Amino acid sequence: MVDKVRAVNDQAPLDIDAIPLDDGATFEMLKRAETTAVFQLESRGMKELIKRLLPDSLDDMIALVALFRPGPLQSGMVDDFINRKHGRAEVSYPHPDYQHELLKPVLSPTYGIILYQEQVMQIAQVMAGYSLGQADMLRRAMGKKSRRKWPSSALALWRAVPPTGLIKTWRVISSTWWKSLPVTASTNPTRRPMRWCPIRPPG
Repeated sequence: MVDKVRAVNDQAPLDIDAIPLDDGATFEMLKRAETTAVFQLESRGMKELIKRLLPDSLDDMIALVALFRPGPLQSGMVDDFINRKHGRAEVSYPHPDYQHELLKPVLSPTYGIILYQEQVMQIAQVMAGYSLGQADMLRRAMGKKSRRKWPSSALALWRAVPPTGLIKTWRVISSTWWKSLPVTASTNPTRRPMRWCPIRPPG
């Protein structure tokens, strides 16, 4: 359909790869919340969030969709994200009480906030030396609402990790959400959002 319209106007077919991901005019339109008929960005609540967040990068747009969920909205994560982005709050990695410079490359796209499943996996790798497979096992286990529902393989993994790495990892991951249950998203569209649970690691 797009190419047909362009042909009528004597324009070449649209080259998707040639579309810039940092087009200033597009982001200015987005900041004005002119998003009617734009998938996932057209609801009233989303438009209000856009006007508060004022996304100016592709990373911000991805985070925008991830943040527009009951957990982040109700837990204060959205306010924290917005305040950090606009310089009204300190950007820490991930929490002022648990600063870990090694996590800066992992969390800098989200201003120090753990927002995606993949970030949890990367934290486990950095802080506790998990393999990618072990980190994915942790991600799946944390989606359970009760420690009793953790797979036996996940419980064995917890016990196999050196205590120092385990404690550091758990403090980092739980510091932001110990009292809340935000629903986080994945940058991989084939994965379902993950629900955080305020449970203590198994002994």
